[in-house]
Amino acid sequence: MNIHHIGIAVQDLEQAARPYFELGYTLEAQGTVESQGVEVWMLKSGPSRLELLKATRPDSAIARFLEKRGPGLHHIALATPDIAAELQRLAAIGTPLIDAAPRSGFAGHQVAFIHPKWSGGVLVELVEVQA
Repeated sequence: MNIHHIGIAVQDLEQAARPYFELGYTLEAQGTVESQGVEVWMLKSGPSRLELLKATRPDSAIARFLEKRGPGLHHIALATPDIAAELQRLAAIGTPLIDAAPRSGFAGHQVAFIHPKWSGGVLVELVEVQA
């Protein structure tokens, strides 16, 4: 699997994006994922993407992350052409899944998260992307 994006929890989207804009990144997309309580800016430079995540409500996972750890790396997202099949495969080998089934994520992608205890403390997101 290739890296789809790196997710970064932030408190201020404009301020957090500024250094990346200075490095040549551009704003590829922006929007809100109401179900996750998050506002998203997707920055892009060549094939690389950074997903800046700002909480829109205090009970969201990003708000809890920021309260506990402060701004910084939140997750690594890996692209897969068939997320349902990948989740089945991972479940069959005992991988601790946060999401046993895909859910709707940013920009209409189907996503699922794998528990950080599986990957050495790193939250991993699977993102379905058609080849």
